[in-house]
Amino acid sequence: MKIAITATGSTMDSPVEARFGRASYYIIVDTDTMSYEAVENPNVSAGGGAGIQSARLIAERDVKFVLTGNCGPNAFNVFGAAGIQIIVGVTGTVRQAAEQFKSGAFAATNQPNVESHFGMGGGVGRGTGQGMAGGRGMGGGQGMGGGRGMGMGGGQGMGGGRGMGGGRGMGQGMGGGRGVGMAPAGGPGYQPQKGELSKQEELAALKEQARMLREQLEDVKKQIDRVDKQK
Repeated sequence: MKIAITATGSTMDSPVEARFGRASYYIIVDTDTMSYEAVENPNVSAGGGAGIQSARLIAERDVKFVLTGNCGPNAFNVFGAAGIQIIVGVTGTVRQAAEQFKSGAFAATNQPNVESHFGMGGGVGRGTGQGMAGGRGMGGGQGMGGGRGMGMGGGQGMGGGRGMGGGRGMGQGMGGGRGVGMAPAGGPGYQPQKGELSKQEELAALKEQARMLREQLEDVKKQIDRVDKQK
């Protein structure tokens, strides 16, 4: 069986990319042999429609499942029409994701878990808030979006310092280090750019991200319980 996994690089040891439509690479893995093909995504910097175009790119490769961090409604609809199932909330490396898939650790979702245009902002941002543990925080401080827009990154972290949506932070972090940036960049001297989200849209996006993170936390807890029971 062939599966596609979003990735930040072109190897099986590359981290899983949280954004589907603007992932740098798609790793097509044959789960029977664990052989793979790295497909570079030409839609990373697309002005719009990246989700749809990237979904069509993957649908042409006869895959049965797509593993990613987040999937919006446009790509989800394309995959639904092609009979491809989506698994969201995937983290770790591509190799780990493929092995977890083979062990039956994942379940397909029946709906998109982010809104349209999630992850727009171009590239990987570096969070500047405090992380959730000692040393570097979640993902080594690398944001998952990139600058402005609805990407998880580009701008300021979840902990102390500047916070979500360009305002103040969510309070003191749970430890030192760099954390994951969330949503649009802010801070002194920040100037909104043409086409950016309104405050209402930004608030809605942040609420959706919070909901998605809660769901992912529940999935992680379930996986922990499953592993504990196998001991």
